[in-house]
Amino acid sequence: MKSIPVTFPNSKGQMLAGRVEMPVDGRPHSIALFAHCFTCSKNLTAIRNISRALSLQGIAVLRFDFTGLGQSDGNFEQAGFSSDVSDLVSAAHFLEQHYKAPVLAIGHSLGGAAVLMAANSLPTVKALVTIGAPCHPAHVRHLLHDDLETIEREGVAMVNIGGRPFPIKKEFLDDLSEFNPKLAINTLGKALLVLHAPQDVVVSIDNAADIYQAARHPKSFISLDGADHLLSNPEDSFYTGEVIGSWVKRYLQLPEAEPINARKRVAVRIGPDALTTEVMAGGHSFMADEPESVGGLNLGPTPYDLLTAGLGACTAMTLRLYADRKKWPLQNVLVHLHHEKVHEVDSESPEKKSFLDHIWREIELEGNLTKEQRQRLLEIAERCPVHKTLHKPVKISTTLLPDPKNSGTPD
Repeated sequence: MKSIPVTFPNSKGQMLAGRVEMPVDGRPHSIALFAHCFTCSKNLTAIRNISRALSLQGIAVLRFDFTGLGQSDGNFEQAGFSSDVSDLVSAAHFLEQHYKAPVLAIGHSLGGAAVLMAANSLPTVKALVTIGAPCHPAHVRHLLHDDLETIEREGVAMVNIGGRPFPIKKEFLDDLSEFNPKLAINTLGKALLVLHAPQDVVVSIDNAADIYQAARHPKSFISLDGADHLLSNPEDSFYTGEVIGSWVKRYLQLPEAEPINARKRVAVRIGPDALTTEVMAGGHSFMADEPESVGGLNLGPTPYDLLTAGLGACTAMTLRLYADRKKWPLQNVLVHLHHEKVHEVDSESPEKKSFLDHIWREIELEGNLTKEQRQRLLEIAERCPVHKTLHKPVKISTTLLPDPKNSGTPD
């Protein structure tokens, strides 16, 4: 995804740090606001993965650090839950002024409770999503049970959360207790999607039931079965992003698709996270990757898979067009492909190379075809455009473009 670092002021003038995650082509049809979990930051792996999955569906995402966390200014112990709610409103104003108004708000864990409380102050937001969210912010108290006595007695305690020390003041807990999202949920007037894992040991699934029951329609619930609270398995976080992107389209006014001829270019982007790569081709987005054994996350086809898939698709389309033109009874075409680099002694090619690329292609033709028709279709398969391209010398011209950071253009 195209990641643009941004800063914007909160209601007290303190600068909050965030990133706007753009689709590969930099032209989102909608934009979402993401609220992270308690004491986490915008850089949580799950948040990045969800943002990437949404960007592949044309939705840009602003993920940012709440006051006093990550790279944002301020003191965490002096901020409190009310500050998180206010920060969300400030983030929405920033997006409206510099990009476009957000139409989707997503909150993970306590960030989900913050999204529910801020919803009525986000007039442009049409849909809300909670992920592993508590129904009441005071739920955080149970995470601090070993330190509650110290906090009540001394007014503050240094609490270890997620392996990091955080000072928690009594005022922080009192602030949490003042909020009752159930009242806000009942008057949302927005579409709501509740995502929760039955195995979540940090925020129990009962919270999802309470949120769902308090909300009016339209509302949806999807189980993240097998996931943990932080969605630490990449497959769970990418799945979550894909589900959100598909669900929210029902509630958005999407622009009409551009003519395909206006989008012939292919764009590919890879970031610092493993080998997972975003691809946009003909206005369609998907991911390419490599197996985990070679450093990838196995979240998409490999580059050679895409190459052979292109040959297979072109073969099938060519046979379909030819059979239709001839009015032959061809029902279905199934093309099996396999690519390997083989030593020249194992290849029939006369080229003198140590290793050669070999693609095996097997074709199944379903339909009441004669022997002669099947043989003719096999011959036609050799004439598909991609097949011809692979057999011809291909010239690839590579140009290095200026570094966007050094040219004053956001990365």
